[in-house]
Amino acid sequence: MPETHRHPIFARVYPRISRAAELAGAADHRRRLLAGLTGGVVEVGAGHGLNFPYYPETVTRVVAVEPEPYLRELARDGARRVSIKIDVTDGTAEALPADDGEFDAAVSSLVLCSVRDQRTALREISRVLHPEGQLRFYEHVISVRPGWARLQRALDATIYPPLAGGCHCARDTGAVIRQEGFEIEREERVLLKASPLVPAIPHILGVARRV
Repeated sequence: MPETHRHPIFARVYPRISRAAELAGAADHRRRLLAGLTGGVVEVGAGHGLNFPYYPETVTRVVAVEPEPYLRELARDGARRVSIKIDVTDGTAEALPADDGEFDAAVSSLVLCSVRDQRTALREISRVLHPEGQLRFYEHVISVRPGWARLQRALDATIYPPLAGGCHCARDTGAVIRQEGFEIEREERVLLKASPLVPAIPHILGVARRV
């Protein structure tokens, strides 16, 4: 595996710090993200499996792709604790281990901030979806407030990606989803404030369809 996909410090810290975000509203966002899914699903960048408890029984199988080894093993443990069939596998968003048109839906949850190339990742997601297949997305994005957006860009250019496992906080992910040929069926901006010491972080939550 390329060294860029190993983040040993971040991978051990993230499961702990994510608990505050889940309690602050991320768990509800995940529940809404996955509501109504059916058939076969590929989850891109599954992390340590935070989405797994929220998959509805109408989902027949999930292939959960995670390149970071430590998080992938945690995800495998999580997959054994849910009733939905979830296969956790190595791979990256830019090269998904799946056939053309294999899935009814794809799930991207706090992942497109961290991929090296968003456009390549979205084209790969499109490749593995059925025609008219869905992309469910939940991503943190650049703020519409100019001052906060400037700070986000400054963080991306300096300390944030190395500290946060390659994450970028200033990407305009919704725009890139549209530019890569997906039709947005539903999108809303939601704020998540996981700590009184940290400003509320803008996210987008929605559904797009391959066209």
